Amino acid sequence: MSNIVSRRTVAAWAVWDWGSASFNAVVVTFVFAPYLTTGVAATEEAGSQALGWATAAAGLVIALVAPAAGTRADAGGRHRFWLGFHTFVVVACMAAMFFVKDSPEHLWLGLVLLALGNVFFEFAEVSYNSILLSISTPTNVGRVSGIGWGMGYLGGLVLLVLLLVTVISPDVGLFGAVDEDGLRYRIVAVVAAAWFALFALPVLFLAPRSPVPTGHEDTAQAAARTRSGLIGSITLFLADYRHLILRIARLWREDRLTLRFLISSAIFRDGLAAIFAFAGVLAAGSYGLTPSEVIMLGVVANISAGIGAIAAGWVDDKLGSAAVIIVGLICLVAASIPITISDSPAVFWGSAVFMCLFVGPVQSSSRTYLARITPPEEAGENFGLYATTGRAVSFLGPVMFASFIALLGYQRAGALGIALVLLTGLLLFWSLTRAQSAERAPERSTN
Repeated sequence: MSNIVSRRTVAAWAVWDWGSASFNAVVVTFVFAPYLTTGVAATEEAGSQALGWATAAAGLVIALVAPAAGTRADAGGRHRFWLGFHTFVVVACMAAMFFVKDSPEHLWLGLVLLALGNVFFEFAEVSYNSILLSISTPTNVGRVSGIGWGMGYLGGLVLLVLLLVTVISPDVGLFGAVDEDGLRYRIVAVVAAAWFALFALPVLFLAPRSPVPTGHEDTAQAAARTRSGLIGSITLFLADYRHLILRIARLWREDRLTLRFLISSAIFRDGLAAIFAFAGVLAAGSYGLTPSEVIMLGVVANISAGIGAIAAGWVDDKLGSAAVIIVGLICLVAASIPITISDSPAVFWGSAVFMCLFVGPVQSSSRTYLARITPPEEAGENFGLYATTGRAVSFLGPVMFASFIALLGYQRAGALGIALVLLTGLLLFWSLTRAQSAERAPERSTN
């Protein structure tokens, strides 16, 4: 980031991540999804089951469509346009959650809006990640990626605390609104939508246009583009998938290391997701933390992860993404052992905060690693595959968590299942780096 313009552009890009936390942290994790299962559904069990099915359906759509969406953005060099389009579909879904009242007949409206938001958020992230290649260089891509991840964690923390003290916690909600028909939570959804919309704007004006090399589209895609209407859209979508299949076949023949990275990263990223998904469950179930203590744990965890992601970005640029990923995964696996063997809340707190220091860096450097080995004109396609492979194995963490609880007979044993998912991803990635050293120059250092 050698000049004021580039710094401003990077800041605009990172601010999108700050705003996007309103969807991840507020809507999906801490506020609106729990409101659906406990306040809207007839019973918590029925609500949780319905939420699971809705989330699974969204994941299936993402796995099927994300690569083609990335291919379409690449073909026109329109990552910024598609980022804006998909972002504001998410914002619209969040704003519409205001109409989800706390009665069972509104459950499916809430679930549909949440599922649609999940789908279009993933599509937005494909374009967002692709823009990383246009606003960074090999000398600073680690720092830029780390700043984005860190801003996401810290933005979620700031908004969550703001909503807790102004809307969620007080006996009387914002502007004196009583909590009638779930109004407090519906206001939260609207505020979160406005937050995302506001902080999404800068990157849409300042991000550079992505490069489009001549001949990026194949014959089928070019022919499909000449057709109009619904038939034309379907034909173009199928042509994009044909192009994608050819791309995967080409990776298998010519760049198998990239394909191996997509697979290994999908596994360890699912382990990272499982850490956040089940940390609260363990905190309450195995260590007896109260709801307010669980929220406090979430606040501290976000601070830890944000600081770790930002700091590791500098290490990434000095030592390479592979070093950050390997060290981070080793530390995560090691930190899961005390949770498995100890029922002390102090041990859990220490282990959880320590783990969060490395979750952000591994996430950020995984994105950076792919950015470094991806040509800019194929960014959307590769990050679409990145999203798809992640969704394809998203069952691993939950299955291993549940299996080890069933096998060993106590809840903390689930942490060992998550550790094995992380260890599997680590070993696959480690073998990849060794093969990369043997076959071609490793991920280029910028020292």
